[in-house]
Amino acid sequence: MEEVLERFRAIRFDEEFDAIVAIANGGIVPAAILNQRLQKEIYLLRINLRDEHQQPKYDAPRLLAPIDFDYKGKRILLVDDRIKTGVTVKMACELLSEAAFVRTFAVNGEADYCLYNESCFRFPWIM
Repeated sequence: MEEVLERFRAIRFDEEFDAIVAIANGGIVPAAILNQRLQKEIYLLRINLRDEHQQPKYDAPRLLAPIDFDYKGKRILLVDDRIKTGVTVKMACELLSEAAFVRTFAVNGEADYCLYNESCFRFPWIM
């Protein structure tokens, strides 16, 4: 866990953000950790594609609840735990298309900002 937290502490952001948007549920813990540094409002975007074993649950990502926060014209840091295929993040970016900009963050995977990009990664906060 300490190595992961050190990477959270060390990552540099090239932009200022108005808000953190966590893709629920996986993005909630990383967003909370990032918020210790960034001190921005955190909002939830309830999109789901996979189950707890990372197996596809649906044919395509689904928006499970309406967006209930103002993102138009805002600089957004979109946070998820893992970006595997990118389809969930792509959908989220489309939903937030009226933001000033959206930058992506992943603990593991391909993103604008990421801590790891490994094929087999264990999240230390998952029991």
